[in-house]
Amino acid sequence: MASLLFCGPKLAACGLVLSIWGVVMLAMLGIFFTTHSAVLIEDVPFTEEDFKGEALQNIYKLYNQVGYNCFIAAVLYVGIGFLSFCQVRLNKRKEYLVH
Repeated sequence: MASLLFCGPKLAACGLVLSIWGVVMLAMLGIFFTTHSAVLIEDVPFTEEDFKGEALQNIYKLYNQVGYNCFIAAVLYVGIGFLSFCQVRLNKRKEYLVH
């Protein structure tokens, strides 16, 4: 029978911890970007064309886009965390098997 175990216990635990940290950090960044936090203006990729016409609305659209990208990355970290959690469980089960 083929095993789905492809990483060791330390790597699985490290992946789990890093994914939890990534989800928390990216979710907070997503919230702050979608509420248009002024502190994060340096991280918004605007150009000269964004200041023409409805400048404030264009900048708010860019803030929202960056916030949505943070939420998407947080969801990817949730998937990696689930995969790492499964690897931790498979490693725990492997400890109890008799060869």
